[in-house]
Amino acid sequence: MKSSVVRSSAIHRFVAAAATAASLLSMGLAHAAVPLPSLNIDKTQITVSGLSSGGFMANQLGYAHSSTFKGVGVFAAGPYNCAGHSNYTACMYNATISSSALNTMQADLNNWSGTAIDAKSNVASQKVFLFVGLSDTTVGPNPMNAVQTQYLNNGVTAANLEYVQRSGTAHVLPTDFDATGNNSCGSSASPYIANCGYDGAKAVLTKLYGSLSARNNSPAAANYIEFDQTAFSTNPGLAATGWAYVPANCAAGQVCKLHVALHGCQQNYATIGDKFVRNTGFSRWADTNNIVVLFPQTKVDSTSRSTAASGLLPNPNGCWDWVGWYGSNFAQKAGTQIAALKAMVDKVSGGTTGNPGDPGNPGDPGTPATCFTASNYTHSVSGRAYALYGITYANGSNQSMGLWNIFVTTTLKQTAPNYYVIGTCP
Repeated sequence: MKSSVVRSSAIHRFVAAAATAASLLSMGLAHAAVPLPSLNIDKTQITVSGLSSGGFMANQLGYAHSSTFKGVGVFAAGPYNCAGHSNYTACMYNATISSSALNTMQADLNNWSGTAIDAKSNVASQKVFLFVGLSDTTVGPNPMNAVQTQYLNNGVTAANLEYVQRSGTAHVLPTDFDATGNNSCGSSASPYIANCGYDGAKAVLTKLYGSLSARNNSPAAANYIEFDQTAFSTNPGLAATGWAYVPANCAAGQVCKLHVALHGCQQNYATIGDKFVRNTGFSRWADTNNIVVLFPQTKVDSTSRSTAASGLLPNPNGCWDWVGWYGSNFAQKAGTQIAALKAMVDKVSGGTTGNPGDPGNPGDPGTPATCFTASNYTHSVSGRAYALYGITYANGSNQSMGLWNIFVTTTLKQTAPNYYVIGTCP
């Protein structure tokens, strides 16, 4: 009698969960944000790149945390802390940045080295990729020339620095494939992603990591994760959620690389949807090259704020902070957005190192993993998964397993303590 009551109660919960999920699906809300997972990341293979304000932020991260980021890609941006001393307009619109201005920025790097930022000597060993379109009037070649000069002045060798200037290309993240909603290569317009016959994602990842395996043009939808950013910051310029692409083998515990891809102004998820996440090509190359990609997200901030050298300004385009909206230390480790991004990197790279064969000792390749095949409900009550808004997620990897009920059956593989992935055991 007791077992019948329990089963009846469970079935009612399943029906309620299914109804909730169906309702959420009809409203477009079924995909809920999950905690950012901790993965098995090779900490010598952490890199960053970005376009426009994302390029400025990538540059800032690379200098501020030079001991963490081993490579930096800058698409159409300007030199470190340029807007810390000049109105932001003097750092873009193809403005010429003088040697005197670069000397002032260099004084910051010299004075902050080892305190407000990591030791600047680390920069000399970074691999650097630079790109600008010669038809780009939003930022343009002149500020990018200053970025190159600044890296060379800080010891980056010619062999470690690649600088591409491409004709017929405007202010865009260039690709070599068409994608729905993208703009033309010669147009600096939303979503600032265009088929230019040049694979920007491949170019930057190749420079930072070496030769790549052929890309997968259809990366699995299940490998895209929307994660909770509020765990890392409540900064008014950061969205509540960000995105990550986690290849299945990385989710299963294999040692992987980590790349942070930063969108530009008017490129956040709230403005252009998933175009930067899916249409730029990063996930295509990540899928076949053991690379986890973080796509952190900004949001529009219409409040006018005092900036470092540009007066009182709002942030209506959802730009990354390269002008000091959120404090004069915006380019330092203590800068609000830099600190949040570093915390995300630390979280996702905080997993175990070694072979995922043994859930008790991921470094032991000799013990097979343990698999559990059960309903999604059973997985959740057994502590292998959890339910959120009627959807089930695997503990640890946060992979979506589908509806939370007794009718959907999933095989989970345990690859580490309290870490499960969708898969099978040999």
